[in-house]
Amino acid sequence: MARVVALYRHPIKGLTPERRDALTVQADGRIAGDRVLAFRFADAAVPEDRDGLDYWPKSKGLALQDFPALAALRTGYDDETRRVRIEHSGTVLVEAGLDDDGRRELTAAVTEFVLASPEGRRLRRPGRLPLVLVGDGETARFQDRPRGYVSVHGRGSVHALGEALGMSVDDRRFRSNVVIDDSAPWSELDWTGEVRVGSVVFQAAGPIVRCLATHANPDTGVRDATVLTTLTASFAQPEPTLGRLLLPGWTPSDHGRPHAGGVIRVGDEVRAG
Repeated sequence: MARVVALYRHPIKGLTPERRDALTVQADGRIAGDRVLAFRFADAAVPEDRDGLDYWPKSKGLALQDFPALAALRTGYDDETRRVRIEHSGTVLVEAGLDDDGRRELTAAVTEFVLASPEGRRLRRPGRLPLVLVGDGETARFQDRPRGYVSVHGRGSVHALGEALGMSVDDRRFRSNVVIDDSAPWSELDWTGEVRVGSVVFQAAGPIVRCLATHANPDTGVRDATVLTTLTASFAQPEPTLGRLLLPGWTPSDHGRPHAGGVIRVGDEVRAG
C-alpha cells in the first residue's frame, strides 16, 4: 500500500520548501500556508484573469525556472507573527514582517541577491524592477494554475529518474506537496477518478509537465541535472512529466455548509483508482 513519506509547503513562491508532519487541505483544495507570498515583477503585481479566476503566471515573477540561484536561499515563515527570515550560506540576509517597511526590506534584500547571481541580467529587463512582494501571508494563491490543487509524486518515479541520470535526485526538486512511497515508478501517472490520502478525498487531475526549475540543485541553486531531456529520451515521454495534480474531490454540501477538506499526515495511506 502506498503511503505518504514526506509533506511540504512553500510559503514563498519559488523559495525554500518547509517539510511538515501534517498539512491542512483547505475547502478550495489548496494547502494552507502554501505559496501565500510571491515576488512579482513591477509590471505584473496584479493578477491576470483566467476563466474568472485569479492567475499569477510564474514567468512574471521570481521563479526557479528562470532564477535557479533562488534555491540556495533558506527561508522561514512564521504564520503567527507574519515574519519572514531569509538566509544564504548561514548568513541572515533579512528578517522582517509583512508591514510596508518589512516588505521593502525583504524586497531590497532579495533584489540585491538576485542581481548579484548569474541570472541577475534577467532581472534588469524592462518592466521587472522594482520587485513587489505580494500576498497577505495567509491566502494560498500563487500556484501555477488558477484552480486550487495539491501536487503529488511517487518516490519510485524519482528513483527511476535518478538511475537514468546516474545520480541521487532529491524530492525537493519537484516542489510537490505530497511524496508517496511503496508505489511502482510512474504509477501516479495512471491514476483516474478518486484519490484518497488518509481521510481526504481528491480527484485525479492532469499529470505535471515539468520545467527548468527541476534542473536546479535544491541546496546550491546550480543547474546540475538534465531532468527534462532525460524524462523524454529515457522514458519516451512526449513531454517531460513527473507527478500528478489533485483537485478537490468534494462538492458544496446542503444547507450552505462549507466544502470539505481536512488534514493529511505523513504515514497516511494513499488509495487511487
